[in-house]
Amino acid sequence: MSAQKVDAVWWLIFMAWLIAMASTLTSLFFSEVMMLEPCVLCWYQRICLFPLAVILLVGLYPLDNHVIKYALPFAIAGLGFTLYHIALFYGFIPEGLKPCTQGIPCDDDSMVLFGFLPIPLLSLAAFSAIIGLLLAAKPRIQT
Repeated sequence: MSAQKVDAVWWLIFMAWLIAMASTLTSLFFSEVMMLEPCVLCWYQRICLFPLAVILLVGLYPLDNHVIKYALPFAIAGLGFTLYHIALFYGFIPEGLKPCTQGIPCDDDSMVLFGFLPIPLLSLAAFSAIIGLLLAAKPRIQT
């Protein structure tokens, strides 16, 4: 692989790592500083997100051509939980299918920042961007 392609792949994976790290720190800020207790679906999304910050960083130094194969399943699973959470938040999921029956509800008003920005939409943006960056890096590695 040429040095130019290696640089492009490195930067794409680095950007994915930045998003994963910023999302991890933001998630911890919400729960530890703002005292917003995460719901069940938020925990599932965190289970997918937190390892991405480590996997992507380890895959950068030195650049591991297989890092996409390791990271993509976590990002796709996190996106799946996020889409379910958004559908639940906006009322597309019936009451009987809600996993948050005890504790913090998954569609609570505490899930909205600044009065208009639902936290699950932030998760959607993060997982979508990570997946997009990883998929953009994949063809560059294979050729």
